[in-house]
Amino acid sequence: MGCIKSKEDKGPAMKYRTDNTPEPISSHVSHYGSDSSQATQSPAIKGSAVNFNSHSMTPFGGPSGMTPFGGASSSFSAVPSPYPSTLTGGVTVFVALYDYEARTTDDLSFKKGERFQIINNTEGDWWEARSIATGKTGYIPSNYVAPADSIQAEEWYFGKMGRKDAERLLLNPGNQRGIFLVRESETTKGAYSLSIRDWDEVRGDNVKHYKIRKLDNGSLLDFLKEGEGKFLKLPQLVDMAAQIADGMAYIERMNYIHRDLRAANILVGDNLVCKIADFGLARLIEDNEYTARQGAKFPIKWTAPEAALYGRFTIKSDVWSFGILLTELVTKGRVPYPGMVNREVLEQVERGYRMPCPQGCPESLHELMKLCWKKDPDERPTFEYIQSFLEDYFTATEPQYQPGDNL
Repeated sequence: MGCIKSKEDKGPAMKYRTDNTPEPISSHVSHYGSDSSQATQSPAIKGSAVNFNSHSMTPFGGPSGMTPFGGASSSFSAVPSPYPSTLTGGVTVFVALYDYEARTTDDLSFKKGERFQIINNTEGDWWEARSIATGKTGYIPSNYVAPADSIQAEEWYFGKMGRKDAERLLLNPGNQRGIFLVRESETTKGAYSLSIRDWDEVRGDNVKHYKIRKLDNGSLLDFLKEGEGKFLKLPQLVDMAAQIADGMAYIERMNYIHRDLRAANILVGDNLVCKIADFGLARLIEDNEYTARQGAKFPIKWTAPEAALYGRFTIKSDVWSFGILLTELVTKGRVPYPGMVNREVLEQVERGYRMPCPQGCPESLHELMKLCWKKDPDERPTFEYIQSFLEDYFTATEPQYQPGDNL
């Protein structure tokens, strides 16, 4: 999966010096565009076909061997830098979003991707900067740079772009299914929207929009070990497990596999809302099985034996991983198979060893874990069953539950 190239420069920005005498300009791409209704899109697109079965994935699921940036340019009017005058001191590292050719002897020419230290940002839209690569010092247009570690520096980020403009750009001829961009949400302040080009038999080429929300509690693993999760009792933990099973049941229905299901890859939001994350190893499966390439690396202690030993992945190997995740929940983040190294885990599991019931965990919940760890994948339950079991756990299975010291 690639992304639209968001920063293709059209020329230098409007120059305003202290005497307020502007120099002529040509239209150019500004990463921080004005109102998206004023944006115009160029039809120039570059891109390669996306291989959805690639084993080497980028963080957004695209094959790492491809040139990911699609090549469509966006023309915006020049705007002042969005960064306030709080950077004076020369310690913040910025990165160039576009190429720039100096127009005066005071300016600093640079290439896209070049990094700078900001020496003085009190000169309005023009900052004095030092190139880290060359050591040269000069003035740079502030709307041509962004903090190196910011979302604004990413190729796929478009800032204030409207839904219709995103669709128009993504649906340009030559763009492939899976190409994407990220923009500011039009409805929720501080949130983002992910727009992805897709295709289906009914609608043909179309764009799907996903709202991106920050989940402030971080990963489930950290939440259990270091956050408020340390104090949760069994009802809350079972509810979180049911939410994860619900998400995995959807993946099951869509004929996908996750292949990296563990507490570190679950995000926790307000009110203990859980969201499945990290789909870097996820695959669409055919014939109910996916065979991994030789040498692929997986988290051994969470991986089903048929997958770890022979590279055979199915949704039932995800079920195995879910059973391991249950132990993480009830032990508040303990590493599975304590005291064992990966090789020992593989050997012992192949001989029939299964983790014992964790301290304080009801035997009925441990029985569910053992169902998930059946040697024969076909004997493991579906996620639909697991979801139903957990949602009804305290009415159908443990109606007499009483809180203990830990759970």
